Amino acid sequence: MAALAAAAAAAQQPVPSKAGPTLIKNATVLTVTKGKLENTDLLLQNGKIAAIGKNLSAPAGAQVIDASGKYVMPGIIDPHSHTMIDAVNEGSLSVTSMVRIRDVLNPTDINIYRQLAGGVTTINVLHGSANTIGGQNAVVKLKYGRDVDEMLFPGAMPGIKFALGENVTQKNSQTAAQATGRPLRYPSTRMGQEEVLRDAFTRARDYKATWDDYNAKVKAGDKTSVAPERDLELEPLVEVLEGKRYVHAHSYRADEMLMLLNVAKEFGFTVKTLQHGLEGYKIASEIAQAGTGLSTFADEWSYKVEAYDAIPYNVAILMRHGVVATVNSDSDERARRLNIDAAKMIRYGGLTEDEALKTITYNGAVQLGVQDKVGSIEVGKDADVVIWNGDPLSVYSTAETTFIDGEIFFDIKRDQQMRQQAAQERAALEAQDRGRRAIVP
Repeated sequence: MAALAAAAAAAQQPVPSKAGPTLIKNATVLTVTKGKLENTDLLLQNGKIAAIGKNLSAPAGAQVIDASGKYVMPGIIDPHSHTMIDAVNEGSLSVTSMVRIRDVLNPTDINIYRQLAGGVTTINVLHGSANTIGGQNAVVKLKYGRDVDEMLFPGAMPGIKFALGENVTQKNSQTAAQATGRPLRYPSTRMGQEEVLRDAFTRARDYKATWDDYNAKVKAGDKTSVAPERDLELEPLVEVLEGKRYVHAHSYRADEMLMLLNVAKEFGFTVKTLQHGLEGYKIASEIAQAGTGLSTFADEWSYKVEAYDAIPYNVAILMRHGVVATVNSDSDERARRLNIDAAKMIRYGGLTEDEALKTITYNGAVQLGVQDKVGSIEVGKDADVVIWNGDPLSVYSTAETTFIDGEIFFDIKRDQQMRQQAAQERAALEAQDRGRRAIVP
């Protein structure tokens, strides 16, 4: 167990930044946590935000960017993504806590680059929602062009995806399957989902007790004890019980969210985030009391029965009750426009600009346990920042340059040059091809 844990930890060790220093001058800096700073410079050095202030001097060899009239904000964090995955659901069992999404990440997914163009720098990659206890998530920095190990967020809290509701019961597809003689997959009801959770954590609690007993004997000098057999299904659930792994739970209805919160309370752990949580506003006080966050859509509803009661005021109501709330994409396409989804939170519920920006930056960092590294512009944090050509809460604004750990992974001018080069290359190849073709009268 120790060797595997060491290998996993080694894969998430910080990689020294490959970029030299960059001084961004005279920008409007949206720090998110410390307000808006006008005509301010930002120094990025050694992968970190090294200094914030006016009239900063550029270190030797620094790249200097004149950002007059432009805005700088933290990189956007998407707390619910399926980008990069080559497999969605291991839906063959009710509990698949042993599977890891990091094993099927595709670092060449073009959606990584497209999301960089929308100012996104960090995503929480989750399994699908086919089973009650899905698989282990991966928090990823969108370092397009690098291998997976370099993209995994160093030190991010491990997590696991749970799912409740209709995606698990699969009523329509199961009814069709029954017509062909195939037996129902368990669970097929919400009460079955609760039993799956309670059974899994009962077994995890017993497994933990077995290991605790063994470790206590070894510590006391007992050299005859035999180590219990490892259980890859229960190990992640023991980590949940020990507060070493976050639970991110797909859920829509208020009753199923309350059920999960009650089960978590029974077994002594906290659900980190309710994912989607469209009826969260109905139980905002209970969610706040549980210390649970919620990540939802800005304005998606009625696309299925359990989404009928969704309202666009969900985030604002939750935040006013003290819940750490975020807006997520759950989509390769919506992820590129999360800045606009954040702006809708001002329209629906009257959030301030800083509060709206938090829903796509700092609050997401909190939900992933990386708020000391990203999510706001503060000295010492990772240099994951984005230069916009205007206020990012405006539909007319565009991300121009996206930095991760101080390195540029998207630049709109470079992008335009690459497009021009690609067009010229295509034209040359087509001309060459036309020269080879036989002329048919």
